[in-house]
Amino acid sequence: MKFPVTVCAMATAISVAASADANVINVFTPQGAFNGQGDPVRASATFTTGTGSCTLSLSDLLPNPTSVGQLVSGISFSLPPGLTSGTLGVNSGIEIRVGSDAAFKLGSTVSTGWGLTASSGLFQLSALGTATSPAHLIIGGPGPGLHYTSANGSIAGDKPHNPFLAGVATFTLNIPGMTPSTSVTGVNFSFGTEAGDSVPGVNNPNTPVPDAPSTVLLLGVALFALRAFRGKLS
Repeated sequence: MKFPVTVCAMATAISVAASADANVINVFTPQGAFNGQGDPVRASATFTTGTGSCTLSLSDLLPNPTSVGQLVSGISFSLPPGLTSGTLGVNSGIEIRVGSDAAFKLGSTVSTGWGLTASSGLFQLSALGTATSPAHLIIGGPGPGLHYTSANGSIAGDKPHNPFLAGVATFTLNIPGMTPSTSVTGVNFSFGTEAGDSVPGVNNPNTPVPDAPSTVLLLGVALFALRAFRGKLS
């Protein structure tokens, strides 16, 4: 039991250190949001602005999606005048493959493969147009029985789109001139593999992001913990 306690202590220490010189901005898709095909979508983004950099946590909150058009493929946002350039730093997500039988298998933590562009204060972070596309879109958690029971052929067993990223991806954005008080505005969430399919975000600094962006993340933690425990016993 020492390992979980140590991990919790480390996470707490990191959280305290990060919040000492940073500002947190939470953005969500509006309630009842739909993509360009009329299918429901639900996502959130947490920007933690600091000195010279920003940490972004991008989550797909829609469980048991039907098509790949409902999956998060990018985000765009605007920064104040003077902040016109940036580079993508460390970024990661957990790979997940959804089989034709609607069951899923979690993989390793990997680089997202996404790309960042900046022009005149508009920043765009996306999986589209990169070497990893059309894979590595962010997918929400499974449905009944921990299966993606609603998934059609664009998700279940689809080779071009598999693997996805499970629930959430995190990105470090290196932005010269950024400070903890820098505002983030004009957030738009992108969905699917067609450029331009986006939903404007709603800033709400008083609304916390759900503790569990998707069931699959909790399951992933449990699976990794079980593997570690079995390894210790063997």
